Amino acid sequence: MTTLTATTPTSASNAAHPRGLYVLFATEMWERFSYYGMRALLVLYLVNALGYKRVDALEMYGIYTGLVYLTPIFGGWIADKYLGLRLTAVIGGTVMMLGHFAMAVPSLLHVALGLLIVGNGFFKPNTTSMVGELYDGPTDPRRDGAYTIFYMGINLGSFFSGLVCGTLGQKVGWDWGFGSAGVGMGIGLITLVAFQNILGRSGLKPGQRPIGAHNLPVILAFTAASIALVYGVLAVWPMLKGLLSGIPGWLSIAIGIAVIAIVIRLWSKLTAKPGQVTQPLTRAEWTRVAAVLILIVFVAFFWMGFEQAGGSMNLFADKQTDRHLGSFEIPATWFQSINPLLIFLLAPFFSMLWTANNKSRFPLPDVAKQGLGMIVLGLGFVVMFIAQNRANALGPVGPQWLFWVYALHTIGELMLSPVGLSLVSRAAPHRIAALLMGIWFIANGIANYFAGALEGILAGSGIPPYAFLLASSIGMGVLLLILTPMLNRMLQARDAVEAPDAPLQPALA
Repeated sequence: MTTLTATTPTSASNAAHPRGLYVLFATEMWERFSYYGMRALLVLYLVNALGYKRVDALEMYGIYTGLVYLTPIFGGWIADKYLGLRLTAVIGGTVMMLGHFAMAVPSLLHVALGLLIVGNGFFKPNTTSMVGELYDGPTDPRRDGAYTIFYMGINLGSFFSGLVCGTLGQKVGWDWGFGSAGVGMGIGLITLVAFQNILGRSGLKPGQRPIGAHNLPVILAFTAASIALVYGVLAVWPMLKGLLSGIPGWLSIAIGIAVIAIVIRLWSKLTAKPGQVTQPLTRAEWTRVAAVLILIVFVAFFWMGFEQAGGSMNLFADKQTDRHLGSFEIPATWFQSINPLLIFLLAPFFSMLWTANNKSRFPLPDVAKQGLGMIVLGLGFVVMFIAQNRANALGPVGPQWLFWVYALHTIGELMLSPVGLSLVSRAAPHRIAALLMGIWFIANGIANYFAGALEGILAGSGIPPYAFLLASSIGMGVLLLILTPMLNRMLQARDAVEAPDAPLQPALA
């Protein structure tokens, strides 16, 4: 019998989505509300409340947002190997909720950030994967639509986060802003547990019972272990940071490339089931992997620029933007809501645009779309560079400057991000597809770190950060367009006897 719940998967011929999708939609919406609400306040809190120097605040922002992209790899592994997706997500939500509430206590700042990083690792990859488990398999035609709906939940939470958490934090008190983020995470956690019967078996291992009181010892144990891990890392962080700072940049890149190559070679053996014969990558597969790794370098430059939104551009909104509407002063965090609002408005248009282009006589290669996205990002920094110079010379500028920067950056994101994720899922050899997607997100994490550390890196060079970003974004975009024919051939490389890879579930940033 066909139903609309996840207990019995809906027939692929039926266009209706399982009701469990909307449980996960609401859960993710509240989690993203908490994450982006806290992120909108972080740099402003460090500078305005705790007295951090601008460069130090931006570096801490970069370290935090960078590590947020790293921990989901471990959280996904723990879920797959031991706990199951649903229980791991509940643990992650619990740890993150504690982290948000701890942000309200200045002396617990570093502990709070650590808990948010660890909790995100448990939560983020597993709610995303649970969406896929609601459906009949990778060929279910409703899956892409499901992830589109799920992605809208992310943007809905992001849109309201700056308006609610930001307003409370800046107008009432920082503890109110951070506390509201914790409340949002708590609502998301309650939603997941209270309505889990609608999810059916999604997120549960074979024979595993739904989340209940019997799981409390495991949840408390992992929460306590997360707290202990954070304190342990904080104890050795100064020494670790000193060691890493002594490694030249070129050597770090060389080590990273070597590690990636070794891990790719070993991945299929490490993930093989007992008795399974593993085959080495063919020449054509290595060619596609090389093309993806080259693209990852370009994408890292994109996110290094894009993630200025929560850092330097957030401070520009706070310090150098005239935000007065009569007697009311617009909170600086409200500018963080422009991006998700424009994604809601523009995403359908870009979906139709790419569909029409792909059916035309002269379809634009995906690599070229990404190159154009980087150039559009650079145009946003042209506007930002002019606005910064005007503000330095004449005083605060009008809010329209930041609006156009965010608009251009959103257009660039829509041209690069969804296209890139789809490209990786198609080009990656099936047995290392998860690994390559993980490397893609690790590169995003590295880019987030450099987004925050950029001003410190450029200090003393005489190069204004926005001038560097406009040059790097446009320059890398033009270079990517030049390399498009070569990369397109590499991505399409196939062996004569190679079977096409199975379709993969979409991944979300």
